[in-house]
Amino acid sequence: MERGKASNLYCFSLLRVENELPPVKEKTFVFPGGCYYFLPSQDRLESNDMPSPATHLDIAIALPVWGTFTYLAPPDLLPSTVPGRRVLVPFGPRRVTGYVLGPALASPSTELKTILDVLDTESLFTEDMIPFFRWIADYYIYPLGEVIRGALPGGLNLYEFNQYAITEAACQLPDETVLTDVEQAVLDCLKNGACRLKELNTHLDRPVPGRLLNAMEQCGWVSRKKTLRGGRTRPKRQKWVRLVRPDIPGERVTPQRQTVLDALSQNGEAPLQQLRKVLPNAASIVRGMAARGFVTVHESEAYRDPFGEPILPDHPPELTPEQQQALMDIHQAREKGFAPILLEGVTGSGKTEVYLNMVADTVARQKTALVLVPEIALISQMERRFRARFGDKIAVLHSGLSAGERLDQWMRILRQEAAIVIGARSAIFAPLRHIGLIVVDEEHDPSYKQDNNLRYNARDLAVVRAKQNSCPVLLGSATPSVQAYHNARSGRFTHVRMMQRVTPQPLPEVEIVDLAPVRQERGLGKHLTPELLTAIRQTLEKGEQALLFLNRRGYANYPHCAACGTPVRCRNCSITLTYHRGANAYRCHYCGHSQAANQACTSCGSTKLWHFGLGTEKLAEAMAQFFPKARTARMDHDTTRRKGSLLRILKDLQQGTIDILIGTQMVAKGHDFPNITLVGIVCADSALNFPDFRSSERTFQLLAQVAGRAGRGERPGRVILQTYTPDHFTITAARQQNFQAFYDREIQSRNELGYPPYSRMIQFLITGKNRGVVRETAENLGATGRALLQSDAARYRQIAILGPVEAALHQVAGRFRWQLLVKGPQSSALNRFARHLLQAMGPSQGAASVKVIVDVDPLFMM
Repeated sequence: MERGKASNLYCFSLLRVENELPPVKEKTFVFPGGCYYFLPSQDRLESNDMPSPATHLDIAIALPVWGTFTYLAPPDLLPSTVPGRRVLVPFGPRRVTGYVLGPALASPSTELKTILDVLDTESLFTEDMIPFFRWIADYYIYPLGEVIRGALPGGLNLYEFNQYAITEAACQLPDETVLTDVEQAVLDCLKNGACRLKELNTHLDRPVPGRLLNAMEQCGWVSRKKTLRGGRTRPKRQKWVRLVRPDIPGERVTPQRQTVLDALSQNGEAPLQQLRKVLPNAASIVRGMAARGFVTVHESEAYRDPFGEPILPDHPPELTPEQQQALMDIHQAREKGFAPILLEGVTGSGKTEVYLNMVADTVARQKTALVLVPEIALISQMERRFRARFGDKIAVLHSGLSAGERLDQWMRILRQEAAIVIGARSAIFAPLRHIGLIVVDEEHDPSYKQDNNLRYNARDLAVVRAKQNSCPVLLGSATPSVQAYHNARSGRFTHVRMMQRVTPQPLPEVEIVDLAPVRQERGLGKHLTPELLTAIRQTLEKGEQALLFLNRRGYANYPHCAACGTPVRCRNCSITLTYHRGANAYRCHYCGHSQAANQACTSCGSTKLWHFGLGTEKLAEAMAQFFPKARTARMDHDTTRRKGSLLRILKDLQQGTIDILIGTQMVAKGHDFPNITLVGIVCADSALNFPDFRSSERTFQLLAQVAGRAGRGERPGRVILQTYTPDHFTITAARQQNFQAFYDREIQSRNELGYPPYSRMIQFLITGKNRGVVRETAENLGATGRALLQSDAARYRQIAILGPVEAALHQVAGRFRWQLLVKGPQSSALNRFARHLLQAMGPSQGAASVKVIVDVDPLFMM
């Protein structure tokens, strides 16, 4: 290979399994993202365990390639090449970003390539995070450099690209020169400026073959040069004005100058931006004052503020006896160092106050704390409560921040300017030092699982990181995951329970309404029963608020032709489009495809379309018809997309300017609405019959969570649960809000079928644009896997292969999808088999256009 030498220190290697796998020659290898990459050969790995000279560095490359690589640090850069910093290195014919992991353990005999530059003045991650990154790469079968790249704030890295430009010779081609249509289009495009191949494809709306550009370069029509791009995200620089002399003999102090001097007199300096608020032309005034010696102007780094309005401090409330007992149990468990603790507490039992007390104790011990919440929608509420208690010790990390805000928060954490981090799943990578506590709120929530690229589960990584830092990890939920509860029952987790609400009100009464008798009703009658409408009316008459839960956004999810019955399908996915009345468009909720609603039927040409099905948009319209005086609001992805929109809805609800709130699963997760006394679950069966063994678990959790939004204040709550299957054990358990009853039934079924937690699973998702090639690749993968099981039956005797089969959603975003599941009782053997299977498959059995995605511990089986 024409690049840095591969070291034997990297976390994932098909060769690093106690020498159990056969020797591997250097070859192309299918990476979970789908492309083919080089795998280092056996003879490139050194067995010498002695550290090499400090000039030999172990580097992870920010590309989807396996392993790490050894590079030589030149003397002038050596002091700056400390672990956690980015470097620019040659990699094959390119220059790319790499991450310094430390000294290489082996001294290669071959000639090494040299680091070109160090890109950072301070490390972007701590040295003790490197074992964490290696563990992730090993367990999730993912390249280490890509793990680190995904953990860091986006927009930092540099990459080298080919940039094409038109030559002067091409601009002076004789008229008789014969050009193909594509060649002419390329030259016309390049006349507007140099661009990359990707940009050419976009401008021409067609793929431009690389061999065509090579031929045009040989003809002298285009030129190509390598250009470094990236590094879009940078620290913000802010101008500061510092007072030097308030008066200078012979210099007149004008009123405007006096305004500046008065503003600077208190602290001696101030940001220029702040001076502009009192003096709009402050920039020109300050420039003149600096020339006269009154002030100096300098630049420094400034943090962008992601928080918004300030929060008034609060005072810790008096704890209930149950909260006090829970804290005693948690403190007792934490004395062991690493301690996974399941905090099971009914909705409204005060789990957040327990978190706050534990975090306060952790900070008092000079340790840091990490608090994870499942979705961005919950962060604002949690962040406000923590800021009220801890002030500016808080940092936030989530994808809703701009790239610059995320970088600023990352650096605050790294510089130890924030002791508490609150965030969604990506916050598990926060560069905290001296971690003393990790909290995972709503630990059961599937949002902790990443469903693209590195498919990690932040809840599971929280346990791993807590173990590596010898600290407790607190997993909180009113409806624990079957996996976590099983661990608690088997003694792996400490189990702490809080079964009473903080307020004197009991859990809300749940009334089940059978939808079967109204199945044949027309219009909204099949969705809105008299019992539900009556309950809403009674709630509004009392001046209270109602919450209607429907886990389906849009207006109608089944539009079809009134003439021939053909459904309006997505052109990229095997699913019908959803009609959005506000936008007057059909949209796909999987790939994002959108088309105008005035298009004719693709089968018969009719322009008359019927919009069947019910979404939150249609439900809001119905509420306006039934209750015209009520103030109705929606809380779903469509209404909370803009920054600050979710906070406005929550504030309006808190202030009582919303009477009926309609929402999707966003409303079910941890929100505290004291004045909501009625929860209406429009259809409890929407996810119950999915082809997924976890469908019952998810349905129970969602129903119990949304039911828990009722009656959290001083007045009792009530829940109307509409369902077509009132006798299903999931529905009856949700009615009783009895997690134990649900768990006892569900765990028996899991045990009989050998599903998690009694086994571990790895999913291979095979996708591509050619349906036949995808099927052939999937079948070859299955056959290769079964051959491996037969060839080494002793080692893999407990592993079973299910499939391959076509996925339930067999086409998404224009790519056909097949699945293969590998199941076994031990994760180590399963992981070893998966790597062996990928190695054995090789590139010959799959086309380059096919992706084979590895998902360890999958949650989404559609």
